[in-house]
Amino acid sequence: MIEKLDWIVIVLSLAISLGIGWWAAQKNSGNTESFFLAGRSMPWWLLGVSMVATTFAADTPTLITDWVRTDGVSKNWLWWS
Repeated sequence: MIEKLDWIVIVLSLAISLGIGWWAAQKNSGNTESFFLAGRSMPWWLLGVSMVATTFAADTPTLITDWVRTDGVSKNWLWWS
């Protein structure tokens, strides 16, 4: 059963995510480069959080495991390059 605290966390997470999206959309100057690169104005920590969050996708652990299995541990760093 979902408790009140669970709902608060869900709503707060959604609000933060939508807020960041709205903020980034407001800064868009209208061209494709500005959209995909956020006008080159995003702070380093937000880009880092985004990069780390990408590793939680469903397929990423499978890919990294296959790379390490076939080519060794050093291949683990390939996806950062």
